[in-house]
Amino acid sequence: MSEQTADHGSIIDAIVSNSGRCTLPYQQAHRGEAFGTAFWFNDLLSEDDDGNATYRQYLLTAGALTRYDLAEIRLRPGLSESAMSAGALMMLRFQEGWIPLGDSGVSVLPTDVLHALARRKKWAWATDEITDGMAATAEDIARLGDAPVAAYVLGHDVGPDRTQREQAVIVGKVVRSGDHGGFVWDGRVPQGCAGAPVFVGLQLEARRFKLVCLGVLLPGEGGSEGGSEGGNEGDGDGPRHPVATFDRIRTAVRGLSEASASGAGTAPAAKSRWWHGRR
Repeated sequence: MSEQTADHGSIIDAIVSNSGRCTLPYQQAHRGEAFGTAFWFNDLLSEDDDGNATYRQYLLTAGALTRYDLAEIRLRPGLSESAMSAGALMMLRFQEGWIPLGDSGVSVLPTDVLHALARRKKWAWATDEITDGMAATAEDIARLGDAPVAAYVLGHDVGPDRTQREQAVIVGKVVRSGDHGGFVWDGRVPQGCAGAPVFVGLQLEARRFKLVCLGVLLPGEGGSEGGSEGGNEGDGDGPRHPVATFDRIRTAVRGLSEASASGAGTAPAAKSRWWHGRR
């Protein structure tokens, strides 16, 4: 194993504390066949001397898990500061809103539609987001080296009744795939967790570490392209899941944001909105 990572307990605590509200479980409505996890990401566009940031907000997931028309996004307490009117949001024309990021396997959804859905229900989102400071850079990825690295998926398991979609931290490893320096997940992946963020801890001096979101967990090669990722998989027996890393994701998302700002033809179909906040 690489020596770049800190102990499991400290990293899991940091993931839950900093990113516990960044994930959303979603599924194909009424079919019970397609399950995934998506997460919020803020593409930082600018920041002034007072720390006020301008950013474009997206939901990220595996593109192969968005190819159906009617989706159900499961909600849970803590994602709103006021009472929610239901335990789920229904989204029509689901696949039309997602924008593929080249051949990365990742698609993004501008979150305007999610904010609009919440406003119509008289509540507002209260979320964590993967920020520019947490998303892995090329330098972070280079530090991981070639040895297996302890890694963590923050996803939503389907569970035995296929409705609860509880959040869990799944512990495993990522290893270099040899394909353009990419990574694959080596370990068990519960059904419903494809599309989720993958984290690593980069060791600093003493017992300190830097929590980094390495990228997006993609469905395994043996999984169904349009639905689940093949159930619970054991080490070495099931398909190995590629990890789309944030160095490529950031570049592709930044292109979308720049196109949206300039009004170019590659801008999202949904009406654009710039989000402002303090990092």
